[in-house]
Amino acid sequence: MALNFDFSEEQRMLEESVYKWAINWLEPQMEHMYEIDEMPPTLFKETANLGINGIVFEEKYGGAGMGYVETLLAYENIARVSNALSMTVGASQTLCFDNFRRNASEEQKEYVLPKACSGEWIGCLGITEPNAGSDAMSMATKAEKKGDKYIINGSKTFITNAPVGQFMTFYAKTDPAAGPKGISAFFFEFDKVKGCTVEKIKKWGMRTSPTGLVTFDDMELPAENLIGGLNKGVAILTSGLCTERITLSGCTLGSQRSCLELCLKYAKERVAFGKPIASFQSIQDKLANMYTGYLASKWLAYSAASYCDSQKNKSGGKGTDLDRMAAASLLFCGEMGTKIALDAVQIFGGYGYCTEYAISRHFLDQKLWEIGAGTSEIRRMIIARELLRDDFKSGR
Repeated sequence: MALNFDFSEEQRMLEESVYKWAINWLEPQMEHMYEIDEMPPTLFKETANLGINGIVFEEKYGGAGMGYVETLLAYENIARVSNALSMTVGASQTLCFDNFRRNASEEQKEYVLPKACSGEWIGCLGITEPNAGSDAMSMATKAEKKGDKYIINGSKTFITNAPVGQFMTFYAKTDPAAGPKGISAFFFEFDKVKGCTVEKIKKWGMRTSPTGLVTFDDMELPAENLIGGLNKGVAILTSGLCTERITLSGCTLGSQRSCLELCLKYAKERVAFGKPIASFQSIQDKLANMYTGYLASKWLAYSAASYCDSQKNKSGGKGTDLDRMAAASLLFCGEMGTKIALDAVQIFGGYGYCTEYAISRHFLDQKLWEIGAGTSEIRRMIIARELLRDDFKSGR
């Protein structure tokens, strides 16, 4: 078994093309866009031209028919320039549209997925609520059936892409008395509904990645906007968490990689006490730790993505190795990303605290990965649960 990340020629071409685009198109505008906290308006048209919208979607919908290794590779190389925009792309293409793809009817997919691949639609996923974060099953949003429609009341918060999105997949209680077994999944187009408002949330990190509070006030949805059947929402929700955690590990991975590369360059150029700071052991210690941390993160993430691609059922969930591997990937990558970014700011000193330096963006963005997509605490609970199940075998 090869453990040296020996990517295929096609994968290396993907890596090179995404990074070249990120450097040439994204990088020149990032300082300004980060300052004003706006997403480049043509971002998804650009990623469509790159061929990375719907990277795992079937070709008949306009996708590339690739795998989650390639998805992770694409997200990592966007994140080498912008952790935040890598997350924005991932939230639309993986969290929203890919999970929709795996659970929607053929008719629904034929209508929605080509618009996702072309960049015409930006998607968002609605799980978290003001009083239901890690405990997602306690969500309070309700969908009440009246005739051939559902009436939606409630709210979703911290929703990536909501302020700029055209399409949303979300979850609501259709049988509140049944608890988690009474949750259903729905979709809608923002410009085709009434009773839905979006308020942009201000953040100190992940700027340029628009985040919103979505409120439903007697919003009407046709019954055909139900995904996967009545009260089947929990299975749909959990089926997307593994691929979410694995591919979004690429966001922190790319940021880790850039921190290391930027620090290597700066440490060779910055002179103190008559010599480059790279000659000081304290700086060398940080560089060595950054490299080791990045490589370990990379192994966890890509091994999880490769394992996912090898499975016929990619849903994961309780009682699967994939659930444990996905949680371990983002747990380690997220915490290591924060540590690497902190060391990077320390190496840059005062310059690392200035917004004109990319290091400051990487630092501000990394902390989110200990919180989003299930907190570090939740990931540890998942890992421990799977380690303690009776049929667990060590070695993977």
